[in-house]
Amino acid sequence: MLSDLTKSEMQDFVKNLGLPAFRGTQLFDGIYAGKSLSEITVLPKNLPIEIIESYPKYKIERKFTSRDGTIKYVFSFGDGNIVEGVLMKYKYGNTLCLSTQVGCRMGCKFCASTLKGLIRNLTAGEMLGQVLLVNRDQGGDAKSRKITNLVLMGSGEPLDNYDEVTKFLRLVSSEDGINISQRNISLSTCGLVPRIYNLADDGFAVTLTISLHASNDEIRKMSMPVANSFSISEIISACKYYFQKTGRRVVFEYTLIKGVNNSIACASELGKLLRGFPCHVNIIPLNEVKERTLKSTSREECYAFKDALEKEKVSATVRRTLGEDIGGACGQLRNQILRGEV
Repeated sequence: MLSDLTKSEMQDFVKNLGLPAFRGTQLFDGIYAGKSLSEITVLPKNLPIEIIESYPKYKIERKFTSRDGTIKYVFSFGDGNIVEGVLMKYKYGNTLCLSTQVGCRMGCKFCASTLKGLIRNLTAGEMLGQVLLVNRDQGGDAKSRKITNLVLMGSGEPLDNYDEVTKFLRLVSSEDGINISQRNISLSTCGLVPRIYNLADDGFAVTLTISLHASNDEIRKMSMPVANSFSISEIISACKYYFQKTGRRVVFEYTLIKGVNNSIACASELGKLLRGFPCHVNIIPLNEVKERTLKSTSREECYAFKDALEKEKVSATVRRTLGEDIGGACGQLRNQILRGEV
């Protein structure tokens, strides 16, 4: 797919088809403007079939706007698969949460993305397409971006699709394209330890976000199968290595689940694990999933958990809940569409 290519690769592609390099630049600019092939009017009408067949087939299939201004996008691809993205508007800019896989095989019990397992990985160009489509939908282009921040926290486990995700990071941060700084990109993982080391060694500077959701391995194994492969201590060691290599503070995501991990004792235990490490804990009230039995906690309980962490000298905040009325949690809306409910 052409959106998988860098600008120079696009130029080489068209030259191999007997066209001048500037046609590659025109294709590249059109893709980064979020245009369909027919909208790139500077191109000749008799294009080689190789260009027509490899031009991106992704599109915005549906769009839902929440009462709080959050926008949920459903993207479709040429093979009929769909994923979700969420645009969240803040004072500092617009953040797009995008997907890296169709489905997920991690099996976390609080997440809707994994209910149907992993269908397939997304390519780097399909991830980029989500950014380019939303950027255009919001009135932006490659030179006047309407998206300032990215979060790889939609459907899928990014580090389970390592090669394509890292290629996407290079594409989206390239000065030739939309040029979103890696410092404005967060990558969320449930803790695939070897890949965290790879990410550090390969020279990336994104904000590493760990979906931890437990203060000890026994609790974590109750809701996250990955805990059977990697312990919390192994994850924290990998995070410290990432910090040493990049200088980037690590964020730990902690979803509060009633009666599972929301006690003050859990907060104190977590605080002792993280104390002294320059990190931040993002406390999240569970966004309940219809197919799951897990229950959320009150905002008051969230703030009590935060206070207990701060007593251990650990930085923490309670995340503002967005998009609840439009299936804001990962995979919720996709599953509703597949069931024909929306």
